[in-house]
Amino acid sequence: MARVLTPRAEDFPRWYQDLIAKAQLADNGPVRGTMVIRPAGYAIWEHMQADMDLRIKEAGAQNAYFPLFIPESYLRREAEHVEGFSPELAVVTHAGGKQLAEPLVVRPTSETVIGEFMAKWVDSYRDLPLLLNQWANIVRWELRPRTFLRTTEFLWQEGHTAHATEEDARRYAREIHKTVYEEFMVNMLAIPVVPGRKTKGERFAGATNTMTVEAMMGDTKALQMGTSHELGQNFAKAFDITYSSSAGKVEHAWTTSWGTSTRMMGGLIMVHGDDNGLRLPPRIAPIQAQVMVIKAGEGVVEAAANLRDELKAAGVRVKLDDRADIPFGRRAVDAELQGIPVRIEVGPRDLAAGNAVVARRIDGTKSPIALGDVVADVVSALKADQQRMYDDALTFREANTVDVKTLGDAIEAAQTGWARVPWSAVGTDGEAEANGKAVTVRCLFREDGSMPDTDDEPNLVAILARSY
Repeated sequence: MARVLTPRAEDFPRWYQDLIAKAQLADNGPVRGTMVIRPAGYAIWEHMQADMDLRIKEAGAQNAYFPLFIPESYLRREAEHVEGFSPELAVVTHAGGKQLAEPLVVRPTSETVIGEFMAKWVDSYRDLPLLLNQWANIVRWELRPRTFLRTTEFLWQEGHTAHATEEDARRYAREIHKTVYEEFMVNMLAIPVVPGRKTKGERFAGATNTMTVEAMMGDTKALQMGTSHELGQNFAKAFDITYSSSAGKVEHAWTTSWGTSTRMMGGLIMVHGDDNGLRLPPRIAPIQAQVMVIKAGEGVVEAAANLRDELKAAGVRVKLDDRADIPFGRRAVDAELQGIPVRIEVGPRDLAAGNAVVARRIDGTKSPIALGDVVADVVSALKADQQRMYDDALTFREANTVDVKTLGDAIEAAQTGWARVPWSAVGTDGEAEANGKAVTVRCLFREDGSMPDTDDEPNLVAILARSY
């Protein structure tokens, strides 16, 4: 296979940008920090979106849509929130040829505007829980943009809920974190994640608790793949989200918010990609199998079309590439770059032998398979390769994670991988020291891997790493 990308081991950031460009996933937008998601990239995002949307709805949330522009005064009602987002805000001061009476913020997140309408829609305990989600674009002014990972404008889903009790809000935030985010990353993206609680210094602005799912990239840095936040009554009090309880008492609601974004695309690339391009887990791949005519000949195109139809009938997302006027090698390179899990190659000699060649992107094997066995072989390969991708990523993460006892050892280990260290050996002072050396506490969890209820539980474990 001709080399078209910078090798990962030689220059990982350049490899990442090369892959995005050569696989035609995205391009830079005309405004610094923005991106154009090309059809090949957007098709992957659509599959992510569809699966996650189903999971969100199964958790009881309903989709809605809220405005892009938010009055600046809304953000100022929750002091910690506005302070946290102030450096990233894009503010509109003029419109229609006139200066606005009040500046408008282009949404960096929607807690404030949704809180305003929750207050309007909630009267009684019978209106709770109110479970909302929206798919939208977000603007956060990035100083060091990187396609998919940190862009000035990006796509995401953001969930916002209001509950009658703290216990119900906490339960729901954890349900989203576990059954929507963690299970999606593991089962669909084949990415092993470490679930945990953020430290106070890493919490979402205005939250009482932030839960995260962290993944190790191919260069051993960490990427926050999604977060779920308990907001306590902070936003309910700021926006007067109250309800009449069954006893007739007026109470403030308890709220949550949670989100994932096109950052998952960056994670998918950096966890699974190799020197030949993208590698897509079969469950998320828009095209799971591509039937390719190597060279036109008597009956070749017809045989390839029949294989396409049989694969489609078996539930495989399949595409026929019968462009025999384009060199096969070029088309094969493109399929490798775009991460199509399986190629079925059909040429005159294959057909004469009653075979097709099945090429698997994940393990790199190519095998002649009898035409009558191709469908079963492809279905089996897709299932096996989904699991293999998860297993390989988990093996890589564990091979690059070390257990240490001291902050100094953790900071040293984080230069080349992840460090697991007792949180008691780090603490808030140690966290600040680590931050000064470009190392962050990614999350906290109990020794058995479960989610802690507070930051100060005894015997908590911390992950320290460099991050995106």
